[in-house]
Amino acid sequence: MLVATQLQRVFSFKDKGQDIELADPSGAFSPEAVLNFYAQTYPILTTATIQGPVINNDQVQYKFITQLGTKG
Repeated sequence: MLVATQLQRVFSFKDKGQDIELADPSGAFSPEAVLNFYAQTYPILTTATIQGPVINNDQVQYKFITQLGTKG
């Protein structure tokens, strides 16, 4: 018998060399909506792009890649 299970979505990004993992606020949100949701808390995400999904360890993993660089 086959059993279907929904994989947990995990969102992460790197800030100042530290990996930050974010909980999925709602399964009904698209990855873009999750990015916009967390951009209110983490302003660095306002210019981020989405990489993924990658399935690893029974999770669907998305990475938010920030586009900010150094000035000068």
